[in-house]
Parts: sequence; structure tokens; C-alpha cells
Amino acid sequence: MTAPITLVAFAVLAATLGPRLLARSPWPDRSPRMGILAWQALSFSVVAAVVLAGAALALPAVPFSTDIAELLSACAMALRAQYATPGGAAVSATGAVLAITVLARAGYCLTAGLVTAARERRRQLDALTLIARPHERCDAMVVDHSAAAAYCLPGRRQQVVLTTAALAALDEDQLAAVLAHERAHLRGRHHLVLAVSAALARAFPRIPAFRDAHRELTRLVEMLADDVAARRNDRLTIATALVRLAEASAPAAALGAGGSTCLARVHRLVAPAQPLGATRSLLAAVATAALLAIPVAVVAAPAVVAATADLCPIDFPAGTFS
Repeated sequence: MTAPITLVAFAVLAATLGPRLLARSPWPDRSPRMGILAWQALSFSVVAAVVLAGAALALPAVPFSTDIAELLSACAMALRAQYATPGGAAVSATGAVLAITVLARAGYCLTAGLVTAARERRRQLDALTLIARPHERCDAMVVDHSAAAAYCLPGRRQQVVLTTAALAALDEDQLAAVLAHERAHLRGRHHLVLAVSAALARAFPRIPAFRDAHRELTRLVEMLADDVAARRNDRLTIATALVRLAEASAPAAALGAGGSTCLARVHRLVAPAQPLGATRSLLAAVATAALLAIPVAVVAAPAVVAATADLCPIDFPAGTFS
């Protein structure tokens, strides 16, 4: 019972303290890519800890052996012993239900979210074929609209969309920066990052950690796209373009340059912080890896200990080797 209790305690601790520490730390804004990985690792580690806790309850610990036949025999004997008593059967059934329920709920919400988003993007793309026209000088579609907006529709038929108001509001350099921002979303498949975080937030709405993760990931993917665009475009140019697109929001299942995150992003572009640096990036990477490794290590620890122990000592008669 030690492993399940440890895993549940880790899940509670990670779900309560993890979001607070990450949200208050300034380093994710300085390295959005690493920040995205950290928030993803936090979410995955919470889910993994709960699932592995259920699995540890459902499957009793068995001796480690490199002999497959011996290992299977030990597993069968341990399972029979676990289910031989009403208490053991109830504990195992509870663990199995917990693990299966969490996996099924998360998988269902992710699948439903992806299907709904794909359907919405397909509907929008079909509408674009009727009302939009190709831009003369760049790979984008133009829609007549009074609101200045720029967004991209990811997926197999990925497309960047601009409104006529956006073309009127942006000069050549600003337009190039906005297009670089949207193409960074498409190349980075940021819609999948947000789809997973949104699915966990829907699957477990009573766990604030998943809502916090989705909110922060929405902000960080926009910052990452800004940084990618800034590799070939002036940061002040990007900031000016964001100001002119700030009031417009992207339609459902799309990723837009404007929206509610604009103000913080403009401030970050105008007054950029120092890069995270090699040492701090390494520390952040180690902490991120530890979040993912701890649940697996807790489950694997008994097997590792068993592997180094003398499971079947043999008592030889005195004087056998004399």
C-alpha cells in the first residue's frame, strides 16, 4: 500500500503547489517553450500518478525475475492471493476502476475535443471557399470584414486568414510579422498543445490545476509564436501589429494574433527580459523531467529493490565448498 499512498500524495501536492509555483515564477515568460513543457509535465504527472496509484492497487507487487515463465507464475500466484480475500478483491477492484475511469474520461474528452475542433475548422474552410479570396503576395486568404483580425486554421488544410480591415491597418513589415506569427502556430502544432490541456480541464473540472494549465498554455503558445516571429522581424514592429489587432479575437478552433493576451505580450516585446540562460534552462529541464519520472519511479522502486535482493537464498550444507 506504500506506492499507492505515495502516488496519491504526490498527485495532490503537484496539483495544489505546482500551479502556484509555476504561475508565480517569471522564468516561463522568459522561455515560453520551456514553460509549455513544464505545464504539460505538471498536468501529465498528476494524471499519471493517479492512474499508477490505481494500477498499484489493482495489481499486487510480484517478485522481479528475468525468467519470463517464473515471472508469469509469480504474477498468477500473487493475483490469486490478492483476490482470495474480500478485502483484497475490493481494494484491487477499486484501483482498477480508478485507473480505467481516469484514462477513459481523459481519452473521451480529448477525442471529443479533437473531433469537434476538426468539424468546426472544416466548416470554416468550406465557408472560406465561398467568401474569401487569395492574397496577391502571400499565402493567405482575405475576408471582407470591418474588424482587423488575423488568424490561422490548423490541421491538414491549414490556412492563414486576414480581414480587409487588418490589411488596411498593417503596413508591409507589420503584415510580415503577423504572418510569421501565424505560421509559427501552424509549424509548432500549437493547437494540439491546447487541445490536450483543454481536454484535461473539461475531464476534471473540479481540479483547478488543469484550468490554470490551459490558461497559461494559451498565453505561452502566443508568446512562443511572438518569439519565433521576432527571429526575422523587429520586436517593436510585432508589438505595433498586435496593438492594431488587439480588439479582434479568433473564431472557434483557430489561433489568432490578437485577443486577450495582447497587452502582456506587447509589454514583453517592448521591454524584453533577459533570456533564461543555459544554467537555468538546464535546471528547468531537470525539474520538468523529474515531474514525469517521479510517478514511474515510485511504481518501479519495489521491482528495482527486488532485482538487487537475493529472492531465493539457498542454504548449502556445511563443508560443501571446503
